[in-house]
Amino acid sequence: MSLLKTYYSVIFLVFALHVTSQTATISGYVKSTEGESIENVTIGVKENSQQNTQSNDKGFYALTIDAQKPISIVFYNINFEVYNYTITAKNGEKISLNPKLKFKNTFSVIEVTDTKDRNNEVVRIDPKLFTQLPSPTGNIEDLIKTQIGVSSNNELSSGYSVRGGNFDENLVYVNDIEVYRPFLVRSGQQEGLSFANPNMVQSINFSSGGFEAKYGDKLSSVLDITYKKPLKFAGTASGSFLGGNVQLEGISNNRLIAWNIGTRYRTNSYLLKGLDTKGEYKPSALDVQSFITFNISPKFKIELLSSIAQNKYFVKPTNRQTNFGTVKDALRFTVYFDGQELMQYTTFMSGLSATYRPRANTKLKFITSAYRANEQELYTVQGQYYIDQLEADLGKPNFGQVAFNRGVGTFINNGRNYLTATVFNFEHKGTRYLKNNNELLWGARYQSELIQDKLSEWRIIDSAGFIIPYSPAEINLIDAYKTKITLPSSRMQAYTQYNYNKVLADSSTINITAGVRGNYWTVNQQLVVSPRITISFKPNWHRDWLFKLSGGLYYQPPFYRELRNIGGTINTQVKAQQSIHFVFTSDYNFKMWDRPFKLIMAGYFKDLKNIIPYEVDNVRIRYFANNNAKGFATGADVRINGEFVKSVESWATIGFLRTYEYSKDNIHYNYFNKDGEQIVRGYTFDQVKVDSQRVDPGYIPRPTDQLVTFGMFFQDYLPKIPAIKFNLNLQFGSGLPFGPPTHLRWQQLLRMPPYRRVDAGFAYNIIKENREFKKKNVFNNLKEMWLFLEVFNLLQVQNTVSYTWIQDVTGNRYAIPNYLTNRQINVRLQIRF
Repeated sequence: MSLLKTYYSVIFLVFALHVTSQTATISGYVKSTEGESIENVTIGVKENSQQNTQSNDKGFYALTIDAQKPISIVFYNINFEVYNYTITAKNGEKISLNPKLKFKNTFSVIEVTDTKDRNNEVVRIDPKLFTQLPSPTGNIEDLIKTQIGVSSNNELSSGYSVRGGNFDENLVYVNDIEVYRPFLVRSGQQEGLSFANPNMVQSINFSSGGFEAKYGDKLSSVLDITYKKPLKFAGTASGSFLGGNVQLEGISNNRLIAWNIGTRYRTNSYLLKGLDTKGEYKPSALDVQSFITFNISPKFKIELLSSIAQNKYFVKPTNRQTNFGTVKDALRFTVYFDGQELMQYTTFMSGLSATYRPRANTKLKFITSAYRANEQELYTVQGQYYIDQLEADLGKPNFGQVAFNRGVGTFINNGRNYLTATVFNFEHKGTRYLKNNNELLWGARYQSELIQDKLSEWRIIDSAGFIIPYSPAEINLIDAYKTKITLPSSRMQAYTQYNYNKVLADSSTINITAGVRGNYWTVNQQLVVSPRITISFKPNWHRDWLFKLSGGLYYQPPFYRELRNIGGTINTQVKAQQSIHFVFTSDYNFKMWDRPFKLIMAGYFKDLKNIIPYEVDNVRIRYFANNNAKGFATGADVRINGEFVKSVESWATIGFLRTYEYSKDNIHYNYFNKDGEQIVRGYTFDQVKVDSQRVDPGYIPRPTDQLVTFGMFFQDYLPKIPAIKFNLNLQFGSGLPFGPPTHLRWQQLLRMPPYRRVDAGFAYNIIKENREFKKKNVFNNLKEMWLFLEVFNLLQVQNTVSYTWIQDVTGNRYAIPNYLTNRQINVRLQIRF
């Protein structure tokens, strides 16, 4: 019996040794999805922890595994997503496996799903479209100007108006850090470069109203920009008649540090030479930005955003000639200048953020940033002007020439203005991801501000040897202001927001985004609380419709600009402006010509209270520094975008708007002489007042009241030569209100001519991205090359941006239009590598 047991034991041992000796070998190279070798990747067998190895500096590995049974091979590295591979190898088999590991989303190009954005009042914009856009400024805001609810009447400015708001009512974020517009700028040609560098941008989200509580306290819109976090080395470079830019990006070999650096140079002297005012223009703008990400661990990363920018506008005007009036009453305004104008501002910004994920469902972000702006406006310009009557009789040989002189005069504009703004803040943001895609968001922010403002400006008009306003005893200056102000302050903000999603029994979905935020400012000692909500409903229909209803109580606490009145002094008692928003939006995704399209239709109403009246001259906003007005803004917008031409996106938007305001400050009196004639200075002979009439104009148009706006961006290409493309950017806006520079809002009821602008671009793809490399040459290092021919103001329309007002000694005023740029041609070369 014992002999039999021994026999079976030997048989079992031989069988076991035979089985365990059945092995195979697996080997290969571990690379990233970008094709780069990865070292220090741990490769192991899940069922046998003793079988493991690591990849070398070339990504190579070799591992002996068990054969004749299924096993799971795991590839693991802290910076990459885990890769699993299941195999059953044959005895002695040599297997080649070359896995490609995906880098973790800490650095990856993150595509936010359209579903989430559709549930809120947010439009996603592809930043790559900017490269095709014929842009006179080179600023990414030119891509925003044709979006739903947006209007702009100045191609030289990055400012835009959204549903009746002004330039100061728009929030702009870059990687969760708020950025600011310059304070002292008076005209679009002085602006230079805006903050965001288009070549560094990864994603753009834009909301034209009804935005969430996680965003700040402004009345009109949010532009949320995110910079790229690269996965490999790449770059872009371009140059044109208007300047150039270079952008480089890359990542370290250990994948722990990613960098994105860009510099831009811009000069608009080529554009400005087409203005009516001739002279020596020397505008320049230069900035350098960097965005660096440090991946400390899978749970912790640090981001550093830095920028330095200098914008300078110098002009030495020589002369100007502008024809204006009507066909029957044509006039010519001629000026000969002396003096010069210098506007320059330097900005420094640095922001540091740290993101920590203690758990998979919790994200904590801490942000601190510092911003400083040094602005100077120095000018002394004398102009000797002539107002001439032009011959309007077609039958006379001097038709269109000067018939006689109607007046001569001299004006002097002088200013020495300095402003320094310093802003520090610290902020915390948190997100908790709950079940069923629900989210809880919260945040708090502390901000310290210091404004130092020195204002000294005046102007004088001499008409026919008389100073206006005339006085035999003294010289009277017009708009003479001299102030020196230092204003320190602090702001505290906090918000909480909940995103709720639910699938109903019929498979319809409902999404509710509700939140509340608070804001306290130490200057006016006002606490405002802003509740906001968006409800979206997607019915289970055959067609892809989505309906959204947004509302909320929005506040805009004043910044320094709103506190400073026309005279240059500040009113620290100005309170936050208030707006109750109601926005209804329908969103429809459909196919036409077997290509994707989206139709958005929106209607809105804003009930405005405690608003601060203001006036606009070019891009300069001057507030009256009180809360004496109330008003409303109502309208409708329609946007359609899609592939009107196969494989390229185009869109068109149309908007209708009415925005009015009422203030008791507009109540005034008309005076009459003994003959019952209304007394008008400069026109009425008898100026003796014997009677008066109280006039309440009621609701009057706000400075941004624009009944109709239309914007379109269209792309096309030659079917047989798709490398040749055509791009068209069109903008139309009906006339805006304006009036004499009396600083009386009830007199500003005249209307400018409509704004009409068409910019066209022709592009040729010299080097294509997905080409075949037939032989070695230097161009193989380039990913893509484009050559653009751009025609600005294709239709040669003279658009009016503002008016120069000239007054003679009798009180007659002449409004001379200030025109924007004429037709110009630009050539631009762009490469990607």
